[in-house]
Amino acid sequence: MRGERMRAIVAWLERRQVPLYLGGLALGAVAGLLAPGIARPAGTAIHPVLALLLYATFLGIPFGRIGQAFRNWRFLVTILAVNFAAVPVVVFVLSRIVAHDHVLLVGVLFVLLTPCIDYVIVFCGLAGGAEERLLASAPLLMLAQMLLLPLYLWLFVGAEFVRSIELAPFVEAFVLIIAIPLVAAGLTQFAAARARWGARVREAMTGAMVPLMVLTLAVVVASQIAGVGARFGSLLLTVPVYVVFAAVMVPVGALAGRLAGLDVPGRRAIVFSGATRNSLVVLPLVLALPASFDLAPLVVVTQTLVELVVMVIFVRLVPRVIAEREQRTTVR
Repeated sequence: MRGERMRAIVAWLERRQVPLYLGGLALGAVAGLLAPGIARPAGTAIHPVLALLLYATFLGIPFGRIGQAFRNWRFLVTILAVNFAAVPVVVFVLSRIVAHDHVLLVGVLFVLLTPCIDYVIVFCGLAGGAEERLLASAPLLMLAQMLLLPLYLWLFVGAEFVRSIELAPFVEAFVLIIAIPLVAAGLTQFAAARARWGARVREAMTGAMVPLMVLTLAVVVASQIAGVGARFGSLLLTVPVYVVFAAVMVPVGALAGRLAGLDVPGRRAIVFSGATRNSLVVLPLVLALPASFDLAPLVVVTQTLVELVVMVIFVRLVPRVIAEREQRTTVR
């Protein structure tokens, strides 16, 4: 009886996850604006909450079937080409809007050059996209962006900026927020296949995915919203960059998927992957930048606020842009 009740609660949360995410944003904004003192403890909570969220996210990755994902080479090549060949070109062009401000430029580059690996899967599934393929490609996307981000920063900002960054905070953030949750998720899946307690842990964490996402969004916004409000004039310039980026990536992703001969769910997944960025994972890295870049985390949070509104629109827009009838016409 208890198990059935828990499954019903999880199903209810999954059906209402989009308004719950927006509610988390609103809760964090209200708390941060009414009680600015909450920003410091909320900022301290970002790392552990995000690590838990990514642990739950990685638990959904079918590690045992990753080999099958790599056999779907057409999807993988397309998603890598869109995120690490097409996106940098689009980002470079759009970043000229803020190129006069070094701090805004760095914040925009950090967040727009890194593809999302967490809530993009949710929105992709809601739009009828290939969420399992997107989920299976998450480790590869994560590894690729961590390796290529320094290269893009070197090309777009300069070698002097890259040399000025202390590696220790970045390595610490990567290990604590990404590597440990990924390894823990793999071990949990291994245990789940062999022991009842492992299966229970996996089921509990998977069921907690939506509340963890709501908590993460609330904590991130609460920690930064007072700063966003105080420096809104400077941050306002980044909003059109984020909106135009998302709009441009719809036709770019759709065209790439069509040229690769992907099915409709695959093409929708490519669009969502290209348009959605890794703001929650990048934020701790940006927080580790020198003090002179104190505005950069607010640039990242602004992208999160814009993107979640855009994703709600995309859930309805993308199925219309890439419709089932389009594939039937192509087949004929």
